[in-house]
Amino acid sequence: MPTGPIDSGFSDHRAVLPLFTDLYELTMAAGYRAHEVSGTATFSVSVRGAGLPRKFLVAAGLAPVLTELADFRFRSSDIDYLRRIDIFPQAFLDHLPEVRFTGTVRALPEGTVFFPDEPLLEVTAPILEAQLLETYILNTLGLHTMLASKAARCMLAAGGRPLVDFALRRTQGQDAGMAFARACHIVGFAGTSNVLAGKRYGIPVSGTMAHSFVTAFADEEAAFRAYAEVFPDTSVFLIDTYDTVAGARIAARVGRDMAASGHRLQGVRLDSGDMVALSRQVRAVLDEAGLSGVKIFASSGFDEFKIAAALAAGAAIDAFGVGTKAGVAADMPFLDIVYKMVAFQGRPIHKRSPGKETLGGEKQVFRCTDGTGRIVEDILGTADECIEDGQPLLETVMVEGRPCAPLPSLEVIRQRCRRQLDALDEGYRGLDAPAAYPVKVSRRLRALQQGLP
Repeated sequence: MPTGPIDSGFSDHRAVLPLFTDLYELTMAAGYRAHEVSGTATFSVSVRGAGLPRKFLVAAGLAPVLTELADFRFRSSDIDYLRRIDIFPQAFLDHLPEVRFTGTVRALPEGTVFFPDEPLLEVTAPILEAQLLETYILNTLGLHTMLASKAARCMLAAGGRPLVDFALRRTQGQDAGMAFARACHIVGFAGTSNVLAGKRYGIPVSGTMAHSFVTAFADEEAAFRAYAEVFPDTSVFLIDTYDTVAGARIAARVGRDMAASGHRLQGVRLDSGDMVALSRQVRAVLDEAGLSGVKIFASSGFDEFKIAAALAAGAAIDAFGVGTKAGVAADMPFLDIVYKMVAFQGRPIHKRSPGKETLGGEKQVFRCTDGTGRIVEDILGTADECIEDGQPLLETVMVEGRPCAPLPSLEVIRQRCRRQLDALDEGYRGLDAPAAYPVKVSRRLRALQQGLP
């Protein structure tokens, strides 16, 4: 039996399953139990593409999902609560201490670029177990994937310039703040301001100073010199508290003195005003002072749209702090992510509701590339077929309720994501990419749908 340990920074997790769920998952489970519906079911997770303002997505959140599933059980306090709300038959409550997740999970590895309507995870298990997982899996994969996809767009817009996650104070709660920091690292950010994320995930931490630090001193020069005394080789001065260009001149003066004593000012930060015009003026001040190596760091409302606009207008910005708009995925704050049964007791199941149709049967995603490694199309096939020149993307990560192997490190996930983004054609990378990536359905999977009710 597979016994691989959990990794990827979730070894000290606090279990939330199985009560982190919608009530109807439990009432359906009670109904299955009462009527002895116990066959094996497969549920498939995908993001609906209709109206989605994204040409690609980045799979994330698998590590916390597998961590929870490996520890799935009803504790006595859970059962006591369910008894108190006086909804469930006693026979169902008596059965709950025996319930564990005993199924199989196939999933896209974290950091994989994928596309709307493709499965990013499939669960196969006794139907009662599989049903109870729906809410948690959708909540977790939806959040992490939404944030990773937003962060990836920021990375692409920056054109290789370093990005730092500054979103923690505005994310929607602690879990979202941690998820965003982790997602940013996966897609290639240089660091995070989130100290707990640095500790838990091994992400480089980065920060400068706030306006409160500057105003706590008699003037900007006193503030900059005080900060440089404590951090002589890692200082970044915030220069827009009063007058940005004047602040740049003061920073340059302090920076020259730091250099004379064998240290180096790392950068200055802009946090307000016309970032394009000010960055050019500040660059001129620094260069004139012989500080061409001092970087200009900009923050305040940056996401992929603002980054792209600033750079297109000629901003002299070397790195960006990415905060609120990215941390809450402001332009698309949710994914229409769904968990649908596609097979039960060996027979394919599909849904024909208008606008919400599904394809029946367990599936595989096959990726095709050209001679240069560029991805050119995906093919949805059945789980047991082979497609020539198509690389299968869904991997078996859990069998009999246990992980098949240790989860990869965040560095491995980060490298995978970089390769995937590099292989994505420019036509699908841009913010306003007009083309939809081609996702086809194999003949075998299409034939499987024939005759289904």
